[in-house]
Amino acid sequence: MTPILDKVNLPADVKALAADELIALAADVRQTIIGTVSRTGGHLAANLGAVELTIAMLRVFDPPEDKIIFDVSHQAYTYKILTGRKDRFDTLRQHGGLCGFLKRDESPYDAFGAGHSGTAVSAALGMAAARDRRGSHEHMIAVVGDGALGCGITFEALNNIATTTKRLIVVLNDNEMSISANVGATARYLGELLANPRYNRLKGRIEEAVARMSGRSNLLRRIYYRTEEALKSFFLHSVIFEEFGLRYIGPIDGHDIPRLVQALEIARQYDRPILLHVSTQKGRGYTFAEQRPEAWHGTGCFDIDTGTLLGTPAAPSYSQVFGDTLAALAAKDERVVGITAAMPAGTGLSPFARRFPDRFFDVGICEEHAVIFAAGLAAQGLRPVFAVYSTFAQRAVDCVIHDVCLQNLPVILCLDRAGIVGDDGPTHHGVFDIALLRSVPNLVVMQPRDGVELANLLYSACQWERPVVMRYPRGSCPDFRMPDRLELIPPGKAEVVREGWEVQIWALGDMVPLALAAAEALAAGGLSVGVVNARFVTPLDGELLNAQARFAKVVATVENGVVAGGFGSAVTEHLTDAGYGGRLLRFGWPKEFVPHGTPATLMEEYGLTPAVIAAKISAAIEARAQ
Repeated sequence: MTPILDKVNLPADVKALAADELIALAADVRQTIIGTVSRTGGHLAANLGAVELTIAMLRVFDPPEDKIIFDVSHQAYTYKILTGRKDRFDTLRQHGGLCGFLKRDESPYDAFGAGHSGTAVSAALGMAAARDRRGSHEHMIAVVGDGALGCGITFEALNNIATTTKRLIVVLNDNEMSISANVGATARYLGELLANPRYNRLKGRIEEAVARMSGRSNLLRRIYYRTEEALKSFFLHSVIFEEFGLRYIGPIDGHDIPRLVQALEIARQYDRPILLHVSTQKGRGYTFAEQRPEAWHGTGCFDIDTGTLLGTPAAPSYSQVFGDTLAALAAKDERVVGITAAMPAGTGLSPFARRFPDRFFDVGICEEHAVIFAAGLAAQGLRPVFAVYSTFAQRAVDCVIHDVCLQNLPVILCLDRAGIVGDDGPTHHGVFDIALLRSVPNLVVMQPRDGVELANLLYSACQWERPVVMRYPRGSCPDFRMPDRLELIPPGKAEVVREGWEVQIWALGDMVPLALAAAEALAAGGLSVGVVNARFVTPLDGELLNAQARFAKVVATVENGVVAGGFGSAVTEHLTDAGYGGRLLRFGWPKEFVPHGTPATLMEEYGLTPAVIAAKISAAIEARAQ
């Protein structure tokens, strides 16, 4: 039962509630989020921590006229529920339902789409500059997590605020975590602000005194600001945000709605850029998430009463296999070091970090820095391995080209979640990496077909004196057992997994099983069909490809990536240059932003099935015969 939430559909309804009903509304919202995410999966811990903050913002501001821009939007479920999407919230992350992140074409309340970290302040600043040019008066509010605050993009935006606008509100939602625990000087600095007991105690008393006084005259506000400024100067010395030109208020208990409303009203009336520092608890209101917020950052379906994940695969994931292999390699090769951008657990590097703490580097949400940092390590003779989700590595493409490949440095970039990832949708699908990287000189781009091949290719990459990108999908490795002895695979060496001559299907990585199933369907119709596990996008196994093309009527490619400029394009270019006269077919994802949905659902919708592939190849052979 959610009696207060039942009365709320839009922000105006939040404003209409009595002050004492807001706490009950927060409880109702938490119950709805926990119940829905237990059935759909999603980002739980951060959303539970931002419930009161979101309610307070909707109490004070007037979206969609006022623009509330959430960084990443891992914490935007409450916002979705209270901005007209409550009745559809049970479709969260389901195909055709609500997106797990903010999305401009989903609702007029979503002022700016999100999904990657560090973008909110830049976007809000751009909107504020546009508002100033129009001469309008709406508020721009950027909600930024403390993990995103360490992102270089955020710092670039902070550096630009004072010279761009006089009215911008930044809400720093500080839960002391991004996905994993925050690292670096910024995290330590915020911790000092949160943990200074004398400052917070005196500040709290002053705020209580102000709240007891009737009215809020300009004189009273000036007295409050000057008193707080003196406190900060005395106890905290230099507040870095003030140096950027932002008026700093905080830290404030992010679960105290009256105090949040009071602080936001002050920010709303202020005539210079302001940063409101809010302290929240990740996972608040659900014991299991409070105790292990990292594990509950993103979750599948689960049993609410026990916190047990439902349908968890018994087989290890590609991430696990990668992490275990890297640790085994590091035990034998002291040059091997591991790097993550704030995601040691998600990328499988947590065991490596525990086993080799002096050879593990978490650089925070700074992918560009991570790549150049790895280049520096490699320039000094180490073997840096940077594990990062494919979608996040997009930010560092220039660094890969200029700082790694141009200098031919042996950096190994491991792209986790390559290809379609499912319910997180277009902001997280890792489908563009091949098209972005395959034309870069000196670079090896490869993908294993299974866990054993991942181990062998990672071992091989550590032996090569050149830059390497290895991509692999989200999901499990069935029947995986770590080989007793790892195999050295030469760059550009493909593997024939099915003999045939009329049709050759070259498949990349996790698409090999799909290619084999399509081959079986074609063989049932009397065709001789070969299947090749390509392994490498670049260099291609041109010798094998040329040998097969002498007899094949059709050469088809299958990849878990965008076909425009992808693996299939590389094969097509090679065979076209060689004068191949048969039909060339490419199967993969179209040049469009693929929506969220389970991989099985999306593959069915986009024709990546054995039946469709077999039918198109058969049609090509028939057309060629006519």
